[in-house]
Amino acid sequence: MTACRYDSGGGRMKYVTEYRDAARAQALAATIRAEAAPGGAYAFMEFCGGHTHAISRYGIEDLLPPDIRMIHGPGCPVCVLPVGRIDAAIALARNPRVTLCTYADLMRVPASRGNSLQKAKAAGADIRMVYSTLDALRIAAAEPAREVVFFAIGFETTTPPTAIAVQRAARDGLANFSVFCNHVLTPVAMRAILATDAADSVHLDGFVGPAHVSTVIGTEPYRAVAAEFRKPVVVAGFEPLDVMQAVLLLVRQVNEGRCEVENQYIRAVTEAGNLRAQAAVAEVFDLRDRFEWRGLGWVPHSALRLRSEFSRFDAEIRFALETPSASDNPACECAAILRGKKRPAECRLFGTACTPETPMGSCMVSSEGACAATWSYGRFRQPARLAS
Repeated sequence: MTACRYDSGGGRMKYVTEYRDAARAQALAATIRAEAAPGGAYAFMEFCGGHTHAISRYGIEDLLPPDIRMIHGPGCPVCVLPVGRIDAAIALARNPRVTLCTYADLMRVPASRGNSLQKAKAAGADIRMVYSTLDALRIAAAEPAREVVFFAIGFETTTPPTAIAVQRAARDGLANFSVFCNHVLTPVAMRAILATDAADSVHLDGFVGPAHVSTVIGTEPYRAVAAEFRKPVVVAGFEPLDVMQAVLLLVRQVNEGRCEVENQYIRAVTEAGNLRAQAAVAEVFDLRDRFEWRGLGWVPHSALRLRSEFSRFDAEIRFALETPSASDNPACECAAILRGKKRPAECRLFGTACTPETPMGSCMVSSEGACAATWSYGRFRQPARLAS
């Protein structure tokens, strides 16, 4: 694993604005164009939705040569949650004893039969938007007569706060608090994408690795993925120069036949990650045998559940909650977009029936969704790439 620092002659960068410097971006673009093999084709997946938005917002694809293609990945936790889990949350919220606490970006995600958490709330369900797990704990402490359930979603970034909430609930004896757990794992999803049947797979030459996730798990977990599938991984920050340097490092690895894990985001990510956060997660959570993802289907050992010693805080056990079998809108291409098979503008609903005001799929709802990024920054229009 290699650590990297960006320096284009002006010394080490200290401030966010320096990572958005136009002159440095142009210099990096020129270097990428010079080093990309003539007539070659590079396909890199930015796993994280934050990178997708950075690429769209700053027009990074317009700076890259035509032979470098950026492919959207499944790194939006709201987007990958299957319809059945949303249906289960709505069923839980309709229990008159339950207060369901959730993050705001889940409220409008389409469920079965045109339902959503927002519509369930309008119909009388006690659903409250919170900013953190601590908000849910405070509600549980203030309203002991209510069953307060936290709708927990996210990759490894948001898993430690859920673990700490469960630890505090156990410490404080909050018998009316529980968690509907939907935490999923990034390296396993990478493996699932690369191991997809050939007929349904997408060609990839490497990954721009997620930033926030890697602050927790470090860079070490990607090493096995890179070695097994012979695909380089470069962990990158979310600023435009972060992403562009990651692309340059990936181009160099492909050109040199290397398949290594490199860390561009050295100002926040280490090889080992956040050991205290990892310890909290290990104490509270265990692996599920399998879990369903939108776009990837049922993936073994790809999600977490509460350990048996914390089962009293597991909403699925407490309420005998079942996840119904449910399908996406057949006209919606979110599943194909999440695994990199299609771009948002290739969905026939995009920009017509499906807009941010009238979303038909989760990729248009979530602030990290690829469709939302494409719409917000006009990336469905023909990009004006720089001449090579």
